Amino acid sequence: MEIAYTQSWLKAAAGIVIGVGLLLAAGALPPLAAPVVFLADLIIWPLDGLQTLGAPETRVFMAISGGVMVGWGVTLWKLAEHLMAEHPAAVRSITMTGLYSWFVVDSIGSIAAGVPLNAVANVSFVVLFLLVFRRPRQAHA
Repeated sequence: MEIAYTQSWLKAAAGIVIGVGLLLAAGALPPLAAPVVFLADLIIWPLDGLQTLGAPETRVFMAISGGVMVGWGVTLWKLAEHLMAEHPAAVRSITMTGLYSWFVVDSIGSIAAGVPLNAVANVSFVVLFLLVFRRPRQAHA
């Protein structure tokens, strides 16, 4: 039963990753960019409206990063769907190794770019997956 519970939570977390990826990719289209522009303005503090994300090179990298996140989310979903029941330790190891690798690279890059608030925000994804793979709770008699 615990595996089915973890499977469900992993799929939910994968859905969040897919949703964020779709939001980023949609931001490459100027009419759909408002949520990503607001997010950029928020993490590139202060909230001053200076971030427009309108340059073509910015928009193409939003499309690429959004696509990578969607792909990562779909991969996580498929791990949960096809491998979690028989290989929970392997799924946890694969997921967390990838997550930690992303976290280190993304956070160092964000700090180097002068946007340390994004590194702080990245912690939310780490916490999300730590919660998904938390140790089974002890049954109370």
